[in-house]
Amino acid sequence: DAIICLGAVIRGETPHFEYISAEVSRGIARVSYDYGMPVIFGVLTTDTDEQADARSGVGGINRGYDAGLAAIEMANLMKRLGSPPRHSSRKRSR
Repeated sequence: DAIICLGAVIRGETPHFEYISAEVSRGIARVSYDYGMPVIFGVLTTDTDEQADARSGVGGINRGYDAGLAAIEMANLMKRLGSPPRHSSRKRSR
């Protein structure tokens, strides 16, 4: 099992970009801690729409695809190593 977080935060004209990017990072780290499984960070943080397009398959690079490969690799590694105990009382739903 693995979780892939995909998205894009594109800089605007206010410092809001910095706050959102930091909170996204913290939230994704928390999900990994709570659920005890690999969580792949596939959120683009770019200055422009064009930069996001260039990293999302439009033009060659596809960070979403890369995140998918990383998730498979990490899930397989976790199976070989054994899953760590979960840190949260939250129940995982399927």
